[in-house]
Amino acid sequence: MLVDVYRSSRKALMYLYLPKGSVFGELPPELRQGFGHPELALSLNLTADRKLARYDGKYVLQEIADRGFFLQLPPAEGDKDTC
Repeated sequence: MLVDVYRSSRKALMYLYLPKGSVFGELPPELRQGFGHPELALSLNLTADRKLARYDGKYVLQEIADRGFFLQLPPAEGDKDTC
């Protein structure tokens, strides 16, 4: 699946994965408000076997299938994972 990954203008290390061609304005208002202005970080062909920085492709693809998007939140304080 081709996806666009957007960086949040409000919160460092928060990213939103959307299927290519999706319209940010059609997402739930609460999500748009909390995310702020989306800044395109990258576009990629996401596959189930692709390993991302904090998640695997299969998980992200399932979230996109279920919700229409995947919101990657910043790591919790003390979390050793990095984005």
